[in-house]
Amino acid sequence: MLERLTLPQFLQNKQSHCSPALVEVLNTLTTETIQIAHMVRQGALANIFGSANSENIQGETQKKLDVIANDRLTDALLNCQSVAAVASEEMDNCQIAPYGQHHPYLVLFDPLDGSSNIDVNVSIGTIFSILKNPAQDAINNTTFLQPGRQQVAAGYVVYGPQTTLVFSIGQGVEAFTLDNNSFIHTHSQIQIPADTQEFAINMSNVRHWYPPIQRYIQELLAGETGPRGKNFNMRWIASMVADVHRILSRGGTFMYPQDQREPGKPGKLRLMYEANPMSFLVEQAGGKAFSGSERILDIQPQQLHQRCAVMLGSANEVERLADYHLKA
Repeated sequence: MLERLTLPQFLQNKQSHCSPALVEVLNTLTTETIQIAHMVRQGALANIFGSANSENIQGETQKKLDVIANDRLTDALLNCQSVAAVASEEMDNCQIAPYGQHHPYLVLFDPLDGSSNIDVNVSIGTIFSILKNPAQDAINNTTFLQPGRQQVAAGYVVYGPQTTLVFSIGQGVEAFTLDNNSFIHTHSQIQIPADTQEFAINMSNVRHWYPPIQRYIQELLAGETGPRGKNFNMRWIASMVADVHRILSRGGTFMYPQDQREPGKPGKLRLMYEANPMSFLVEQAGGKAFSGSERILDIQPQQLHQRCAVMLGSANEVERLADYHLKA
């Protein structure tokens, strides 16, 4: 039976793989997500519903809780003695910690993934990615442009029927469940089944997809009478953190491919704030992640808010998707 350790106790036991500085960063992040979880649970009582009447750098309308979560995480991390700088999906540029030049870590985060679901009480979450600070000179946006394989840690907190923390420090994937004000270790060394009969994709975009994804989805929809010889079920929450959490819990594939509406745009999801941390977790759990042209964790970022096509989850299905794309 799994020993019910709190998050600080678990990290204390991981000293050989988790430096005191990294522990400090993880504790800072998760402390703030607990406060965000309490606000999510209160909903309208916490006055978090509706628009903040502002837009982020991507031109998307921000929800009130987008702004609240972003401000809480930014302020807490910039006051953490192990953080040199932070970058957020909601901010134009990185923010540098006071006297943070030589602090060891950089943190990127999506403060509230799936925020369009806030007002309708569907699962949302916070995604984070931690990198080493390589800066010898002044820190700027370019300092963050490291391939996903160089992540020191990554994870998310999903605010659902339970609030669950899932993260990896490169030693497999662990999950914790919020109990009052403490995250308690509840799942160890999570593994994604290599085969699956579930997939997640926004079918309303079907007419815009390129041939490889069209072929793949049509094969799944054909069911047991088609070339795959078995039935598949589609699931779509419209919250990446919730869809990926389901995949880590029981397998499946998540796809947000590039489409023909904007051929010059490589995808919709953000490489640094969504694709990289989720791909890190999926690979640590035995799955795979592919962009349509290469392994996501091998992409060399060119911009802080770079977009990326994403196909991740059960290894055998992602390999099939990669084969269809690379042979197209």
